[in-house]
Amino acid sequence: MQGRPLRVLLAASEAVGFAKTGGLADVAGSLPVALAKRGVDVRVVMPLYRGARETGLCQPTDVHLNVTIGSQSYSGRVWWAHLPKSDVPVYLIEQDHFFNRDDKAAGHGLYQYSENGGKRDYPDNGERYIFFQRALLDLLGGLDFWPDLIHANDWQTGLVPAYLREHYGHHSPGHARIRTLFTIHNIAYQGQFSSQLMHATGLDHRHFSFDKLEFHGNLCFMKAGICYADFISTVSPKYAEEIQTSAFGCGLESTLQVRRHKLAGIVNGVDYSSWDPANDSHIPVKYDPTSVFRNKPVCKAALQRQFHLPEWRTTPLLGMVARLTDQKGIELLLNAGEEIIRRDTQLVVLGDGDPHYQHWLQVLRDRYPDRVGVYFGFSEPLAHLVEAGSDMFLMPSKYEPSGLNQLYSLRYGTVPVVRAVGGLSDSIGDCSEDALRAGVATGFKFGPYTGPAFLGAVERALHCYRHRPDIWSRLILTGMNQDWSWDRSGGEYIRLYRQIIGV
Repeated sequence: MQGRPLRVLLAASEAVGFAKTGGLADVAGSLPVALAKRGVDVRVVMPLYRGARETGLCQPTDVHLNVTIGSQSYSGRVWWAHLPKSDVPVYLIEQDHFFNRDDKAAGHGLYQYSENGGKRDYPDNGERYIFFQRALLDLLGGLDFWPDLIHANDWQTGLVPAYLREHYGHHSPGHARIRTLFTIHNIAYQGQFSSQLMHATGLDHRHFSFDKLEFHGNLCFMKAGICYADFISTVSPKYAEEIQTSAFGCGLESTLQVRRHKLAGIVNGVDYSSWDPANDSHIPVKYDPTSVFRNKPVCKAALQRQFHLPEWRTTPLLGMVARLTDQKGIELLLNAGEEIIRRDTQLVVLGDGDPHYQHWLQVLRDRYPDRVGVYFGFSEPLAHLVEAGSDMFLMPSKYEPSGLNQLYSLRYGTVPVVRAVGGLSDSIGDCSEDALRAGVATGFKFGPYTGPAFLGAVERALHCYRHRPDIWSRLILTGMNQDWSWDRSGGEYIRLYRQIIGV
């Protein structure tokens, strides 16, 4: 590395600007930009999905690949682009049989397709991402780009560390020098496949053992990443602790306990160029810490109008933007919803997901039309307005590896009420006397995953809002002045990268 910058290849199955299903895309699209600003020579590699090709941002190269999966050979070609609003190169691997299938109108996503009202994984997901992982490692010689470290993300890249150590590293000096970091974004999604797929990996069957790739008789891509990577990270320090327990580890807790000395947590960052009320084009008036108390009420009134609610200025307005799934604590919201409303509040919910949850939220809306507003689906402008117009933001998650909305809420002066799990615990300071004295209180937290515990945290927040406006103002300003940018996260990742490669 003498006289040259640190070289990093970030491998992910999706990235903002090209393909997105969740927070992984935000990381892959934002972290490299922050790294590049700090002088890292960073590149991104991902599949060329149909949607990515249709953006018009990608151009084909003359780099071609040929990958063998089992007894079948598949050809591919490399395309390139830049991450939006940056000079960071993105390499997109074309293979139409595997990746040219996403079509929202037809119900075909990146990893799943719709059938009979539900979603099912593509039956060849294992082969699809074996191809991707083998191809990205073959790609390095064709590009003459040899990274010091490959930053692999989630199960779709979990075999990369195993391939480097057990296959490529034995045949190529360039590959042998590469170190690996494997990041777990959500341990619930593990990439488990039939043991018969082991033949397709090209790895010797002796690696299919309980201490390597085998997991309850299946081949587990995520376990491969945990066992073979030089270091493991996840998206918050608290989540790094939680996934070593049976309550959160989804069966991989003992594997992580063995490697706990090689496990760290770094909270994801926020793209403040998109999420900052001082320059947000989606809200009726902009504001910052000097104007929040004057202009935020204007946003609140606009949000109330948007959801057809009375414009009650002093009534606490509680907002929520979430996938309507079990993970996000919708069950707790429904259990405590009527009690919250009876405390003279208004509630707005934006999200899409489980029809059961949608039904009961609609029932709540119909029962309290001047108190509850719902929008089923997702709207980027409306998500910004919910953040800007709400007095409080609810995140009663069952688990939350990192979380982003609580970080958005801090910047928008919207006080979070969260369950003390994962990134929510790490990023929100509970409104206690000690935290207030230390100047780190920014919201309200609760522990047990129960309706009464959630309701108790909401009641604490409501009492503060109504009876301690001085403390409420301090919570708002402390949150707005915190730095949860990708620049902060990028600095932590660079320190970890250097630790891994020993420089």
